[in-house]
Amino acid sequence: MLTSQEKTNYLRSKNQEFGPISLVVIQPNSFCNLDCDYCYLPDRNLKNKLSLDLIEPIFKSIFTSPFCRDSFTICWHAGEPLTMPISFYKSAFEIIENTSKKYNQTELSFNYSYQTNGTLITQAWCDFWQQYPVSIGVSIDGPAFLHDAHRKNRKGGNSHELTMRGIKYLQKNNIPYNTISVITKDSLDYPDEMFNFFAENEIYDLAFNMEETEGVNDSSSLNGSEVEKKYRYFIERFWQLITESKLPFFIREFETLISLIYHQKRLNHTEMNHPFSIINVDYQGNFSTFDPELLSVKTPEYGDFIFGNILTDSLESICEKEKFKRIYQEMKTGVKLCAENCHYFGLCGGGAGSNKYWENGTFASSETQTCRYRIQILTDVVLDAIEQSLGVTANNQ
Repeated sequence: MLTSQEKTNYLRSKNQEFGPISLVVIQPNSFCNLDCDYCYLPDRNLKNKLSLDLIEPIFKSIFTSPFCRDSFTICWHAGEPLTMPISFYKSAFEIIENTSKKYNQTELSFNYSYQTNGTLITQAWCDFWQQYPVSIGVSIDGPAFLHDAHRKNRKGGNSHELTMRGIKYLQKNNIPYNTISVITKDSLDYPDEMFNFFAENEIYDLAFNMEETEGVNDSSSLNGSEVEKKYRYFIERFWQLITESKLPFFIREFETLISLIYHQKRLNHTEMNHPFSIINVDYQGNFSTFDPELLSVKTPEYGDFIFGNILTDSLESICEKEKFKRIYQEMKTGVKLCAENCHYFGLCGGGAGSNKYWENGTFASSETQTCRYRIQILTDVVLDAIEQSLGVTANNQ
């Protein structure tokens, strides 16, 4: 049993070790109007909603936390956030601004983002977003035949046309946006078609998410060594197409890797495995840290990943809880294993705990299929391409 002074010293050390908060993910509702077959969320058919009464307590806790030491982004995500009315966000943004005036003593800046399937974007949404520093992330899996194979509406119908309509509204109104494409086994045969789709529609800010084994999505179509070979060809071809096109593409995976190489920087952790870099809050005010994907799930080994409730717990108080200590210790063990056993570690930082759990059954583990796709194969392809462009070969290094 720790003495009062020992607890104080422990918390003081964690206040400096953890954070700073860079991302606050808020679940305004659990419902999604689509029913994508690879979704990890267990309750996307339920219409649970965040009360506006929780907005001030959420942001009072954030602004007064010792982990709030830098600018951050507020992301509305998990469920489809645009199934909530514009009036909800008008009120929420006003409350956040007022709470900032009262508790944001160091006047840290923040902005807003939404992660949406894009089907509900209208001119009215764009009119609202133009009043704030807002960026939009839209999920679109490429051309219609790939997108509609997995991203169905609640009646089994296609969603691509509505998502593209939403993107056109963003383009017309000059609202900053990026897109995320989930790469499935189906995608791997069509790098040219995907590239041409994005180029023809002037969608240049892209990110690729692997179809992952996580949550209620208990298997991935990307499993297997033969599929990994196809993925490598897909990445090689996509790299070739964007470099030859001279178009202003920004591919998150390529740019992140190139930045680390160019600036000679290496990672020793990520936001996903470092406490209080990310704060996740559900519609009931329950909160967690680490991966946002963990907040809404329950597991036999760990139970749920809720560390506290915004109405009863401060962010820093959960550092004393056994659940947090156990999960963090296992996260650290996993990161240490990666650092000791993988020469890609500096470009990965130990990866995401959620991938380790869903694939290996514990956070205290290392390599996953996800890291092979996201880091290892990608790194090999990019380095090979850079070396070829410089005329460097394995024989003259």
